[in-house]
Amino acid sequence: MANIISDETIEYVGILAKLELSEDEKEKAKKDMADMLDYIDQLNNLDTSDVEPMSHVFPVQNVFREDVVTNGNQREDLLANAPSEHEGQFVVPKTVE
Repeated sequence: MANIISDETIEYVGILAKLELSEDEKEKAKKDMADMLDYIDQLNNLDTSDVEPMSHVFPVQNVFREDVVTNGNQREDLLANAPSEHEGQFVVPKTVE
């Protein structure tokens, strides 16, 4: 089935996509859109009665793990590299007045 794309449809899609298309680009877009719709029509004609519906191509399962702290409290090690610290926090120059 040949899908015919109107000039109005191309104009509307151009407005939605915020595109300024030349006349040549509009004609190419019309042909491309018609080709895409023809391909979708082909896919719609496929017999998928024996195909199980799926959300992913590959089987997906959640992998849960315990949320365990592994690096512990390293405040002293981190603050050792600070140019300046006060009460266990980095001191940085004021950037906002």
